[in-house]
Amino acid sequence: MTIPHKIQWGIVGAGTIANTFAGDMTHVPNAEVAAVAARSKSSASDFANKYGIGKAYQGYDELYADPDIDAIYVATPHTLHLKNSADALRAGKAVLCEKPITTSAAECQSLIDVATETNGYLMEAMWTWFLPAIQQAKDWVNAGHIGELRHVKAELGYPKTYDPRSRLYDPALAGGCLLDMGVYPIAIARYFTEKSPDDIHVIARHAPNGVDDDIAMLFNYDDCVATLATSFRCKLQNVAFVVGTEGYVAIPNCWSARECHLFQLDKLVDSFTDKRNGLGLEFQIASVSEDILQGFNQSKIVPHSASLAFQQDMDRVRAFF
Repeated sequence: MTIPHKIQWGIVGAGTIANTFAGDMTHVPNAEVAAVAARSKSSASDFANKYGIGKAYQGYDELYADPDIDAIYVATPHTLHLKNSADALRAGKAVLCEKPITTSAAECQSLIDVATETNGYLMEAMWTWFLPAIQQAKDWVNAGHIGELRHVKAELGYPKTYDPRSRLYDPALAGGCLLDMGVYPIAIARYFTEKSPDDIHVIARHAPNGVDDDIAMLFNYDDCVATLATSFRCKLQNVAFVVGTEGYVAIPNCWSARECHLFQLDKLVDSFTDKRNGLGLEFQIASVSEDILQGFNQSKIVPHSASLAFQQDMDRVRAFF
């Protein structure tokens, strides 16, 4: 595969997150979308016309086989991530797979195995870890500005009308708030603690068809705790707090953070606001594209081990359902 100055991306799927990806691509200097594939030709064509994309495919195999495409962004439902990503890797394409990368730790390990066997690039699209505000918060913590870490609090919840036919509530499509939203607070906890919890405690509620729709989680570590929540039942505050012995960092809208604020006890001592032009996916797109240009096979920011850890944590949470 010959890598040009700009990575040529193909998108698998034409739903909401694929639209966000294509829109934010306009703010990425080292990449562009060159093709899109969807289950129907009309969906692919409409998407391509909307974003000025040159190629539109019905079905995914032609996209994987396109010699002009360097990387694939997988934006299909959770249950298709393993197959779509594995097929793209075996076709010699770099892969950025939307979160959650798979629906279990076993699936995640099998996909990592494919990436290893093919020597292909694979990363889960945990775009939160690339946001400048999240990285600034981590810099403050690492610099000792809040003292020793004692608590991480993170949540993400929005009310979603119950409809067993929708993707969010369809068990056949791995519906439920844990995989759809809960992976974000779990990833926040992992980002700041950098380790697995010793113990997990969970209170989970379920929709009429049995799909999880409200979860409170307590992750216990040797020296700190993480209180996490996710919900389809209500709008949560969607904020993260990283709390230490001398202060804390507040991160509003932590899953898509634009800002963060450093407090020492009750005193605000520093604030950060990013200057981004897109919705936030541009940072991970630029990073992955640079990885591919440099010949890496995984990200230093979201390596395979991080994705496997997310899945292992969620497997442990599901054990309480």
